[in-house]
Amino acid sequence: MENMNLKKIEYSELNAKAKEMYNFQKASAKLADYGFTTMWLNNDWEGADFLAVHVDGETVLKVQLKARLTFSKKYVGKNIYMCFPENGEIYLFPHDEILEKVEHRISDRKWVETGTWSSSSLTKQNADLLHSYRL
Repeated sequence: MENMNLKKIEYSELNAKAKEMYNFQKASAKLADYGFTTMWLNNDWEGADFLAVHVDGETVLKVQLKARLTFSKKYVGKNIYMCFPENGEIYLFPHDEILEKVEHRISDRKWVETGTWSSSSLTKQNADLLHSYRL
């Protein structure tokens, strides 16, 4: 077989859709270690970007993929898991459960006006809270 001369890409040089697919592939690889197969959904279904189906034949996670820690009122009550990369790690957490723990801290104007909140990087407090949700 001929050498393909593969060259690693620079994430920062990817467009938004390519970054989304890159993050999906990274999350899928991590989830495989826990017995999950993932399926990308071309259209959000019940708030999910992809499904993670476990080998136990029973567990199916509806996952919303984001580029960073995000909460949104539109996901409340939909049994959604949020997934995002941070510093080479992948986090996967139940949206509503963690929102209940942080909502009192995210009462800024954007949350009140749009119902969405995100953070460009994890604070120590949020990193500690999400530590057990790191894959």
